[in-house]
Amino acid sequence: MWWTALLWGTIAASATLLGALLSLYVAISKRLIGFIMALGTGALIGATSYELLEDALEISGFTQVAIGFLGGAIVFTLLDSIVSHSGGKRRKETTANYQKVAHQGNSGLGMFIGTIMDTLPESAMIGMSIANGDNVSAALVVSIFISNLPEGLSSTVSLKRGGYENRTILLLWLAVVLFSAISSGGGLLLIAASDSMKAITSAFAGGAIIAMIASTMMPEAYKEGGPTVGIVTAVGMFISLFLHHAI
Repeated sequence: MWWTALLWGTIAASATLLGALLSLYVAISKRLIGFIMALGTGALIGATSYELLEDALEISGFTQVAIGFLGGAIVFTLLDSIVSHSGGKRRKETTANYQKVAHQGNSGLGMFIGTIMDTLPESAMIGMSIANGDNVSAALVVSIFISNLPEGLSSTVSLKRGGYENRTILLLWLAVVLFSAISSGGGLLLIAASDSMKAITSAFAGGAIIAMIASTMMPEAYKEGGPTVGIVTAVGMFISLFLHHAI
């Protein structure tokens, strides 16, 4: 069971490394990055709704879900504010000003910490789904994979503009994949927990993910892709719905 969680957590998080490789060695338009980010936004919204919140309500009550969901959103927002003041707010940008980034010594570290903060609750969802007695959800893994791809794309652009070498950037993304896999395995710690605790923890991860989407992914997707990203986001959510019920 542990190996299953680690395996699927690694697969889902590997999209960040794939995005980094594409960004370093393949010319990708900012508009396409915006569309991919919008697709990931919709997929994550769907996965959060259909996998985390729905399952949490089935095993507990609305009060526990509300505590966890709102708590996750608040905690992520507070941490995001701290990381943003250290340069982490640029982790989703594809057009970061070189001079400004290059003269902020902590911006690269801030982007790295911010990226880990974004991916941990996503990866923990996989372990949580197994802890709740379910098989690994295809909708969950695909949604996380899609959302992680633009993370690697956009953040790598910012790191590259900040003066980081390709080798260093790839090592950072390998570390993100490692932390994400560990986070996925950590979700299994809920196996012995009560249903109320499982519900609160699952909803907490959901709240953190929705706050992350609203503060980082959606604004950048619209900035790069324009109004069309609304349709792409809807498609992403529908894909998540289809996978949830069809597989």
